[in-house]
Amino acid sequence: MIVSNNPKMVAEAAELLCEQTICSVQFNISVPESDSVSAESASVSIDVVSISDSALSCAASIQTTLVESSSTNFSPSIRSGSHTDIGPRKSNEDEHIRIDDLSNQLGALYRWPLPSSFYAVFDGHGGSEAASYLKDHAMKLFFIDSDLPQTADIDELFLEKLENSHCKAFLQADQALADECSIRDDCGTTALTALILGRHLLIANAGDCRAVLCRKGVAMQMSQDHRPSYLEEKRRVEALGGFIEEGYLNGELAVTRALGDWYMKSPIGFESPLTARPDVMQTVLTEDDEFLIIGCDGIWDVMTNQEAVALVRRQLRLYDDPQCCARELVNQALRRDTSDNLTAIVVCFSSTAGGHPGSTGGRQRPRFRCSGLTEEARDRLRNLLEGN
Repeated sequence: MIVSNNPKMVAEAAELLCEQTICSVQFNISVPESDSVSAESASVSIDVVSISDSALSCAASIQTTLVESSSTNFSPSIRSGSHTDIGPRKSNEDEHIRIDDLSNQLGALYRWPLPSSFYAVFDGHGGSEAASYLKDHAMKLFFIDSDLPQTADIDELFLEKLENSHCKAFLQADQALADECSIRDDCGTTALTALILGRHLLIANAGDCRAVLCRKGVAMQMSQDHRPSYLEEKRRVEALGGFIEEGYLNGELAVTRALGDWYMKSPIGFESPLTARPDVMQTVLTEDDEFLIIGCDGIWDVMTNQEAVALVRRQLRLYDDPQCCARELVNQALRRDTSDNLTAIVVCFSSTAGGHPGSTGGRQRPRFRCSGLTEEARDRLRNLLEGN
């Protein structure tokens, strides 16, 4: 049995168990009857009953058991890291952008009342030219020439205008690729952007890159992969006269949304089965939100959302460095024999990992005993519970 005096630690301990040996796990959570005892000091025990391979269901059930209220005054303290690798390909067609302080990049053009950050991943195909062009011209395409709302009030109307301007920026960037003579019409790129404005997170995606938010240890997918196998995309494509053949759009492209690839697009004024119009998702960050992972499909082809979140959480506890986390994500995908280029960005919402679950916060270190685990798993669990 593992016993901890910190309910926040339990989720991580069980996550480690889920990932290492997992289980049908039986949770016995005992809270003293006295009203004077807070939930923070409640004794929590976990009995490991049997072994299975599912980590996601365990982690999800743990988190729903230990729900805590979030402060509406939360303000993220942004820091990030990124890493890219050519993988087994002959060239790396990925590009990415990582800007923790957007006001520093835009200077006098930045008029928003809150700090903001901007991140993007571009996964090129048919060459690297389209992805490289978007990276080089991102500030102009997404901000300087974009119809961004300028107001002191971050309200619903502002956020709606911000979303609309970001969609428009994707379409303008697509047109810029068509107008650029140096970029062939059979060259294109997927694109995923993440804009953080104060506590507001806006994700825009066209293609199969993916953004995953870690909320109290649980992976929350923040974007939809635009692949021909996705039923809604298949229906949209077919309604516009396109077709899916052997998993490819019109028998040629593995995604249904992308920038560039103008040889597959209809003339201006006609809607094409292949579109650059992004899906956009917004959320308000709270103290439950720990970090955001943005990765190209080379990561997600070989890792589940929850596996990636668990890996980054472990790395943050060990090194407290998002750069190390991004590198380890890429290296783990390489070890799993991914067949593509690899790019990962990790954006943390706290200045240090000390506030994350797993830290003892100066309280007495818990005693524990466990059985049925390997020696390596037992050492990892001991380090986790003792806050190392």
